[in-house]
Amino acid sequence: MAGQIAASEGRKAARKAASALVFFGAIALAIMIFGEAEAYPWIKALHVIAVISWMAGMLYLPRLFIYHCDAPVGSDQAKTFAVMESRLMGVIMTPAMVVSWILGLYLAWTVYGFMGGWLHAKLAAVFLLSGVHGYFARAVKEFGAGRYVKNPRYWRMVNEIPTVLMILAVVFVIVKPF
Repeated sequence: MAGQIAASEGRKAARKAASALVFFGAIALAIMIFGEAEAYPWIKALHVIAVISWMAGMLYLPRLFIYHCDAPVGSDQAKTFAVMESRLMGVIMTPAMVVSWILGLYLAWTVYGFMGGWLHAKLAAVFLLSGVHGYFARAVKEFGAGRYVKNPRYWRMVNEIPTVLMILAVVFVIVKPF
């Protein structure tokens, strides 16, 4: 019974995530139709919102892994962490990453023509951040299957990687050092 409830809640959360993607996609499309001058601040705002959402998850998920490592395999606490991790990844992080990429690439193309050393450096940082996202997604599946990946100390260190990449990306965009 509890498994059925968790599965139905997961499907409900997935529908919400899909709805959010459609919503942002529709807004972005509608904004683009009205012209680039009017669209730019809206697309930029939606991009920043998506990046904030993605980064919130990227900074929180390793903390969940740390706590999950302390829960006995198969315990109710471990199952709760597995559900939390899966929903965070599937409902917040992945949709936010997709929206960040779509709107960010749109801005890079239309505003900057993919030119500028700072933009290439920022894209490299975001590409690496996306790789970390993929690594976290794999860890979510492993934890969910009861296979604990690494130990709390490891996840404390890994928790710093998204922070460093985020700082680099922000500095590249704001300061434009090259």
